[in-house]
Amino acid sequence: MKNYIKYFIAVTATGVMFSSCKDFLDIKPKGRDLESNYYKNEDQVFKGLIAAYDVVAWQGGILTNKEGVAMAASDDHYGGGEGAGDGNFVNMDKFTLTPALGPQEDLWSRGYQGIFRANILIEKAPAAEMDAGRKARIIAEAKTLRAYFYFDLVRWFKNIPLYTSNITASEMYNVTQASPEAVYAQIETDLKEAIAEPNLPNMVTAADERGRFSKGTAHALLGKVYLFQEKWTEAAAEFAEVNGSTPGQENPTYGYKLLSDYGKLFTGDPANKFNSESVLEIFHTTTSGGSWGGGGVAATEGNIMNIMAGPRGYSPVTAGAPDYYSGWSYWPVTTSLFNAIHFDPRYKYTIANLDSLKANGIANYTPGAQNTGYFIAKWIARNSNLPTGGGDRDLNWGQNYYDIRLADTYLMEAEAIVRGGGNASRAEALIAAVRARVGLGPVAATMDNIKRERRLELAGEGQRWFDLVRWGDAAAVLGPEGFVAGKNEILPIPLREMDNTKIEQSKEWGGTK
Repeated sequence: MKNYIKYFIAVTATGVMFSSCKDFLDIKPKGRDLESNYYKNEDQVFKGLIAAYDVVAWQGGILTNKEGVAMAASDDHYGGGEGAGDGNFVNMDKFTLTPALGPQEDLWSRGYQGIFRANILIEKAPAAEMDAGRKARIIAEAKTLRAYFYFDLVRWFKNIPLYTSNITASEMYNVTQASPEAVYAQIETDLKEAIAEPNLPNMVTAADERGRFSKGTAHALLGKVYLFQEKWTEAAAEFAEVNGSTPGQENPTYGYKLLSDYGKLFTGDPANKFNSESVLEIFHTTTSGGSWGGGGVAATEGNIMNIMAGPRGYSPVTAGAPDYYSGWSYWPVTTSLFNAIHFDPRYKYTIANLDSLKANGIANYTPGAQNTGYFIAKWIARNSNLPTGGGDRDLNWGQNYYDIRLADTYLMEAEAIVRGGGNASRAEALIAAVRARVGLGPVAATMDNIKRERRLELAGEGQRWFDLVRWGDAAAVLGPEGFVAGKNEILPIPLREMDNTKIEQSKEWGGTK
């Protein structure tokens, strides 16, 4: 799929696929003509689909990505990096955001770029001359993509514009925000329509289609959407569809099964991409040739998180030193997470204790900002996975990212059951399956146990921040770091989006919306 991306982005760059009001105002008339004359056949429609998927893996030019921002905001990580100048993550970590300062412009831009590309597909594909079944599948994928982007945006910002069709540059001045309830209703509609489409496959098995959304993906995403709205019964039903009748066993309908070896989830080994546990996986490659002089972070298909997470100045001293590649020391692990996971079997796959390695003469490193000596091992680049496809190495690491994986859906179903007063034995079996994979025994299905299990199982995967917010625990846990209840649960609307438009700042941030 990725072979088409660069060509298609070049074709559509002058069309109405941008996120910011100012971007719309820069559109040239020929861009509208190009859009109206495109999407005529299967090749063009498929390239449009590729362009929409491409935004899922997008990373901002100042190192912004959804996962990294959420990690920095949680109690499991600090922002880190070189120093206070690495503002996006430090501002999230310390909750010193303003409408003009922080990662929110990049997150807003990512979301609306994806939505506009999905909207164009949904609008234009029905008239294309192509196989009806393949067309229907692509439209279902576009609806799932649109739902995915809106779900991120409504969680980050709460008060956002809702577009189900694209608008002209002049209309951007009069755009207003929809209620969160209206946005969630549209997300649910898109996902239900995608699930109901017979041509959307239950699972994706073809090697050249890996990464495309399936019916299983849509069910999992819908379950998560219900969970965030506290629709416990509906959430449990969607997750049960994904998880199957017997926790720990393969779900034959969608092909999902917990990977037997927890550690293999995060090695960066290409052989483990899109494994049986993967439900929604963000694709990266070593072969895009990304370079600092060729667009930098925003233009690469590589994973910038790998170089960001590694310890600065890392150098092995003995032959037994870990195979780490020196990085930029972002997201140092807090002592809180270290203490919580230290005696858990998942610890060795989750945290790299560089202070211990240094003290024992095994390896050296240079402390970065907010250093604790603990690094997130799930993301550290390794010499065994060096990019070989050209460009600058920093920008071309190929490790994929799990946005949703099966252990996550197991624990979310267990939570929905417990909070909704459902079948406790089913909830216990789901939790037990996650723990048994790493050699741990069963525990009671309580919210305290589910919260603990989610923190340890999903550490460093960008889930913790959203969990704390939806549980109502963020103020108690993050208050010492500067979190203000009734404000920091969402990000401020970017200042740029409010200039000369009717978009208003949220009340939580001193606005009127």
